[in-house]
Amino acid sequence: MPCPGLLVLFGSQTGTAEDVSQRLGRDARRRRLGCRVQALDSYPLVNLINESLVIFVCATTGQGDPPDNMKNFWRFIFRKNLPSTSLCQMDFAVLGLGDSSYPKFNFVAKKLHRRLLQLGGSALLPVGLGDDQHELGPDAAVDPWLRDLWEKVLGLHPLPPGLDVIPPGVPLPSRFTLQFLQEAPSTCSEDPQARDVRLIEFDIAGSGVNFTAGDLAMIQPENAASHVQRFCQVLGLAPDQCFTLQPREPDTACPAQLPQPCTVQHLVSQYLDIASVPRRSFFELLACLSPNELEREKLLELSSAQGQEALHEYCSRPRRTILEVLCDFPHSAGAIPPDYLLDLVPPIRPRAFSIASSLLARPCRLQILVAVVRYQTRLQEPRRGLCSSWLASLDPGQGPVQVPLWVRSGGLAFPDTPDTPVVMVGPGTGVAPFRAAIQERVAQGQKGNFLFFGCRRRDQDFYWEAEWQELEERGCLTLVTAFSRDQEQKVYVQHRLRQHGPLIWDLLDRQGAYFYLAGNAKSMPADVTDALTAIFQEEGGLPGPDAASYLARLQRSGRFQAETWA
Repeated sequence: MPCPGLLVLFGSQTGTAEDVSQRLGRDARRRRLGCRVQALDSYPLVNLINESLVIFVCATTGQGDPPDNMKNFWRFIFRKNLPSTSLCQMDFAVLGLGDSSYPKFNFVAKKLHRRLLQLGGSALLPVGLGDDQHELGPDAAVDPWLRDLWEKVLGLHPLPPGLDVIPPGVPLPSRFTLQFLQEAPSTCSEDPQARDVRLIEFDIAGSGVNFTAGDLAMIQPENAASHVQRFCQVLGLAPDQCFTLQPREPDTACPAQLPQPCTVQHLVSQYLDIASVPRRSFFELLACLSPNELEREKLLELSSAQGQEALHEYCSRPRRTILEVLCDFPHSAGAIPPDYLLDLVPPIRPRAFSIASSLLARPCRLQILVAVVRYQTRLQEPRRGLCSSWLASLDPGQGPVQVPLWVRSGGLAFPDTPDTPVVMVGPGTGVAPFRAAIQERVAQGQKGNFLFFGCRRRDQDFYWEAEWQELEERGCLTLVTAFSRDQEQKVYVQHRLRQHGPLIWDLLDRQGAYFYLAGNAKSMPADVTDALTAIFQEEGGLPGPDAASYLARLQRSGRFQAETWA
């Protein structure tokens, strides 16, 4: 590929920013531009001053936080000792991916855009703001932003003389080649590896795993055996066949999760996310590879800008999976060259679970509270969560079961001082990290533990009821419950907070308490913060703007912390 080169750097939590970045890389190659696509934390930051053209694609997570794979970059780029001319040679653009239902919508992208300007960079475009809440998803904003971007880039770096843009229907070379082995080696590298809510315990003795309250357990799930078998049938793959993987480009690394050599069975069961809902890029590539005119025409429609409403109805709304789409396009699926499997299907991402136990209470054990995801759409087959269903299918009664698990820091950090009270609001499975915190604090002799727990019905989903009651009797816990369906008028945790307004104000304002919130991100966090600001007004006598400022100060000082999930 001719220079100049384009660098695309992404910060991605769920894979959307990475997918958009790979799309940028493909678009660049179609325009005859050399392009590198890397996660921000895998890029050597000292080289940034030498880059002339960089596109940043950044998601925003939680309460305006950067994704895990750009946190080191985030700390670096905001160092106060960086000169204001550090990036004076750089043309850049920032594309944000966020959710407008959160108060800090695309906060990371906006803040990064401002910082790059402060460091002397030249912006090609205003910051792009993709929104998950749009009926067509982020693409509604991403598509026009990308059109403007390529117009600017081609103005700076026109196509080489005599070369045209490679048209969309022509497949680009795959990133990897799969070299099948004629004879299977003696061994391929295979490592053993109402609402249904389960408490799952792991024996971590001798594993070196260590954690404290607020940390997360990361679990790498596998695809269901029946799905793996069906995928191999549709694509005409032999599960037992071994292969080695070779990157086509020198700066492309093979996935660390795949052994060399590897079997097709291992690739499909433990790496390819065939149970995920395909993105638009999946249809673009499948259309390029399809030999069937009718199927190709439909795939092109679903991958076009004009076909995004049809794609939403076909895929996103009913949560149709990659495997199901391939079954709907059998001629195309059967013609996929194995080299393109890693371009077509994204990798399985680890799932995060709040740790629900303390090593001080249960040494050598780690517990998580798992809601097994199962729901119905208009498709006949129920939708199932990949990781929760896989965990639920494991049967230690049949012998030891090993699960790929590691720990990372979560979004909740609890005070070390023994006399600092904590107020914890954890409806449903959101109570899990607070069980770990309460176990830890009680083991350390810390009192002042206040838990607001909510669920639908006391007799169905009151998790750890006996444990909470025993701690109450010992004077180690104050428990306030809200069972929303146990009476005619629904009662939620935010109502209980308002009822205990004087206590909450006294704890926060006079006793320096910390306030924590965990659970579903849909409406509960906003309802709880509304209840808090109302308490600040009613009990603290603060006018509306001052009450909002009071809450903001708690957030800035770390005395208000939240961990929510979709």
